[in-house]
Amino acid sequence: MFNLVLFGPPGSGKGTQSDKLVAKYGLIHLSTGNLLRKEIADQTSLGMSAKSYIDSGKLVPDAVVIGMVDSFFDRHKGANGFLFDGFPRTVAQAEALDELLTNKNTAISLVVALEVSEEELVKRLLHRGQTSGRSDDTDESVIRKRFAVYTNETSPVAAHYQQSGKFSSIAGEGSIDDIFTGICAQIDKAR
Repeated sequence: MFNLVLFGPPGSGKGTQSDKLVAKYGLIHLSTGNLLRKEIADQTSLGMSAKSYIDSGKLVPDAVVIGMVDSFFDRHKGANGFLFDGFPRTVAQAEALDELLTNKNTAISLVVALEVSEEELVKRLLHRGQTSGRSDDTDESVIRKRFAVYTNETSPVAAHYQQSGKFSSIAGEGSIDDIFTGICAQIDKAR
């Protein structure tokens, strides 16, 4: 089983690249953002609780996210592998994911980080906010807060995976196809 974490701040292109990677490598796409948005759209109690965190630019609590990931994983037994998009976001989540995967007799194979400047991210997210209806992408101050949260809380996840030699970083600015080619080169080396 090949398990890939696609890592990067909000607006770095994880969703766009994930679709292409799933098609090429036959992975199951696990996007915690999509799982949370579905809960919000369905107006579940989990979704409404998560929405209050998301709208203020904060991370949803780990216990909620880990539980959703475990359940999603169990619904896709027999998969060739998973592409984790937007998860793990903290070292605690990374450690919990490592433990969860160990219990399922697998592990993270590779973490690829998309590196994008803050100004480019703000531009991308404001544009996405105009077209997607996502409330967290319409306010520049919330976007910058999300980037600060990413820098302070999520970037240390890179160090966690660097210690195990599973981390690779590539430029997340440029054409979609060039970025995809760069990610594929890292995957092909790790397989």
